[in-house]
Amino acid sequence: MTDTTRLDHVVLWVGDPLAAAEFYERSVGLTPLRVAEFADKEVAFPSVRLNEETIFDLAPREMAPRMNVVPGADAAAGHPVNHVCIALGAEEFDALHARLSDHGVPLSDLGHGAFGACGAARRSFYFRDPDGNIFEARHYD
Repeated sequence: MTDTTRLDHVVLWVGDPLAAAEFYERSVGLTPLRVAEFADKEVAFPSVRLNEETIFDLAPREMAPRMNVVPGADAAAGHPVNHVCIALGAEEFDALHARLSDHGVPLSDLGHGAFGACGAARRSFYFRDPDGNIFEARHYD
């Protein structure tokens, strides 16, 4: 891999894409994309922006049969991924933890020293979205 290799998007299976977009905007603080277009049935799913380079697509589970791009891909609607980890700066980490807590989202205890792409994280915690997708938030600095 090179320095130009980036994570473009992650597709999350959700029961209600509009409710999921609202959760990610309100509780996580991400920017929603294509929500009105999805509501108007102009696009197949909405997304939320994690950063300049990465989005989460919020795919409705009933779309699974159309996502069979390789044999068995439609079965992925049952959450075969354990979790997705997002790395933040210390202030963003604290703000996310506070925002999720304020919105009543259950949080794990804080962890320390978990290994990741940039070495040992100073702090980390886990949370779950309303559809059962699990996220880890961490910071290294």
